[in-house]
Amino acid sequence: MNIIEALQWRYATKKFDSERTLSNEQLELIKEAFNLTATSFGLQTIKMLIISDRKLREQLVEFSYHQKQVVEASHLLVICIQNDILDDDIDAHFNKVSEIRTTPETILEPYRNDLKAIMKGKTLTEKQEWSKRQAYIALGNLMTVCAVEHIDSCPMEGFVSEKYDEILNLQALNLKSVLLLPVGFRAQDDMFSELKKVRKDLGDAVLTL
Repeated sequence: MNIIEALQWRYATKKFDSERTLSNEQLELIKEAFNLTATSFGLQTIKMLIISDRKLREQLVEFSYHQKQVVEASHLLVICIQNDILDDDIDAHFNKVSEIRTTPETILEPYRNDLKAIMKGKTLTEKQEWSKRQAYIALGNLMTVCAVEHIDSCPMEGFVSEKYDEILNLQALNLKSVLLLPVGFRAQDDMFSELKKVRKDLGDAVLTL
């Protein structure tokens, strides 16, 4: 199917077929798509957890406002941000640029120092909000890739982040959960799969100047 047909096909899946599981190839594709997502400065201050363990996911349902997709889906993707952005993170990025592109340090140094100055000028809250915006870019990218691959998904903001962080021990990884994306295959009796999409007319949604 073409991209528009894929976007027409996708919907926020309310009920997953818990008997169907993503293949290793599909999981690898999701990992690659996440890693190839565009981020500001290419800094990648986001990470993704892939949770397959259903017992672990059952613990998370209560803190997902009892949304069953968390446990019924094949896998639960948890998109996280770094708690902080440090000089070491910036150095690691530019060192990687140097390694892969063999860019001389004389060219990289001004950009390296500018980015450090930008981050030093932000409060911790501002840095976290900046990273959250990158997380939403990743979420949108993953939803589109899943649609193209006929993998169902359901973007979710409704969960208690602090409890997720505690259960998943994210603090030890310098991470904070911000978004969820259960992925898998829709149940045949999910009534929402048959509903027509409700969207504005193109002329109301898109302005051409």
